[in-house]
Amino acid sequence: MRHWKLLFILLLFFSCTAVKNTSEEREVINLISGKQGQNFELTFTKGEAFNHPSFAIWAEDMEGNYIETLFVTQYVGTGNYAHGELEPGKWKNNPGEARRPATLPYWAFKRGIRAPDGLYVPSAQNPVPDAITGATPKGSFSLNTGVGIRQNKKFRLLMEINQPWDSNKFWTNVLYPGDNDYFTSLQPALVYAVTIDPGEKETEFVLNPIGHSHPSGKDGKLYTDLNTITTALEIAHKITVILK
Repeated sequence: MRHWKLLFILLLFFSCTAVKNTSEEREVINLISGKQGQNFELTFTKGEAFNHPSFAIWAEDMEGNYIETLFVTQYVGTGNYAHGELEPGKWKNNPGEARRPATLPYWAFKRGIRAPDGLYVPSAQNPVPDAITGATPKGSFSLNTGVGIRQNKKFRLLMEINQPWDSNKFWTNVLYPGDNDYFTSLQPALVYAVTIDPGEKETEFVLNPIGHSHPSGKDGKLYTDLNTITTALEIAHKITVILK
């Protein structure tokens, strides 16, 4: 009888533990400011490789023309990072200005604002507006925002995401010797996208990976071959959009 009681207690303990592990708090980011257009909620569910990545979310028209940035993580948006490079291969651990064109190059080139140093990533002197920047979420999150377009008009929603120093057997430290911009990224930034049609009866739109950016951020092209991308595809488990 005593053994059955012990077994019951153990089963109860493990079942309670399992419930705790699966119930993760989701951070909520509210950026809707009453502007005219199409409001929606984007839900990002983190994957197994999630580790404080940088990302940007923006909208384009159906011809691929940039409309507006909806959210970008603070380090990229301000040009100030928690870890800055004093010189090639030598890092400082205190926050400071840094130029990292390989972080989110597809978004940066789409945005089309060139800094005096020739790079398209935001700088400390010309940052992204505070209203659309924020600290990197610690895990899964929901973003309530909107696009300033005519309601019921189709548009494309994109997200570029990059986790620094995430190498694999294809993207190694010796792949591009001397390329310090590449060293800060290794596996390049991934681009996810979905076409949003408010006229459809769909209740949920899912963003899927469509390619990756240049590994050093030297251009704004989309590279569609994902055969060498491994853990970077596990940063996000699922990215969905629900219209409001």
